[in-house]
Amino acid sequence: MSGRFELTEVEYARIAPLLPAMIPRRGVRWRDHRQVINGIVFRVGTGVPWRDVPARYGPWKTLYKRFARWQEDGTWARIEAMLQADADAAGDLDWHGKADSTIVRAHQHAAGARKGG
Repeated sequence: MSGRFELTEVEYARIAPLLPAMIPRRGVRWRDHRQVINGIVFRVGTGVPWRDVPARYGPWKTLYKRFARWQEDGTWARIEAMLQADADAAGDLDWHGKADSTIVRAHQHAAGARKGG
């Protein structure tokens, strides 16, 4: 059973081939990718600061460093491209989405109202 912000077996199996090898360049063995990704998903999904991610996902510095490293080396971009391609092939994406003023509201001060009423 997985938690609300944790990847299922099927979800992880889809992205696992796109992740870097678990062989560290130096130092000790890396923390499991799945545990780290679950921590990153928790952080992104809830918006909490890195330091407030629950300890079950590992040290917050490990999560942040892996997140930043994968952003730099393009791992996240590869995952996103693969997931988008799969969703597009299945017809699950709407490339013609629109946003108008009924969806996106400007703040009242952006509407040109005079100050003081």
